[in-house]
Amino acid sequence: MKFLIVGLGNIGAEYEATRHNIGFTILDAFAKASNVVFTSQRYGAVVEVRLKNQRLLLLKPSTYMNLSGEAVRYWMQKEKIELDHVLVVVDDLALPFGTLRLRGKGADGGHNGLKNINQLVGSQNYARLRFGIGSDFPQGAQIDYVLGPLTTQEQELLPERVDKAVEAIKAFCLSGLSFAMTHYNNK
Repeated sequence: MKFLIVGLGNIGAEYEATRHNIGFTILDAFAKASNVVFTSQRYGAVVEVRLKNQRLLLLKPSTYMNLSGEAVRYWMQKEKIELDHVLVVVDDLALPFGTLRLRGKGADGGHNGLKNINQLVGSQNYARLRFGIGSDFPQGAQIDYVLGPLTTQEQELLPERVDKAVEAIKAFCLSGLSFAMTHYNNK
């Protein structure tokens, strides 16, 4: 079986350590733990990971967040991966920092990356692993917060939460959505 695991983020050094790039951060940790290195390919950085009898294609789109659907659609078609084998890893303002929430489908929740994916793949019926980034910002400062650096406290919590997210991705691919939701949501 083959899975497409998409970490959402923005390319460029100025975005590297921001909350909005948590999808990239999680996939980077997954690749590092698997001793593989991303290569630059069409619409993104890609690497394949073998996990028991599964093949996981990790994708960090190079299309910028708001056009992530282009990369997702391209790699789904190229690799002949069905929508039920796609998992999108995304930041979420509605969840406290580090909270994991895995769902099998859903609305975009105002997230432009998810909105573009929904439009270009023609469905909301794909799994997404939402990683809470909190919402500790004054009214009107959402963009600065999302594209801003993590606080010292968030940086201290990040490695353990990223490891949990990687475990959740593995559980999704090896044991299925229900198992992964039961074992990793709100943990």
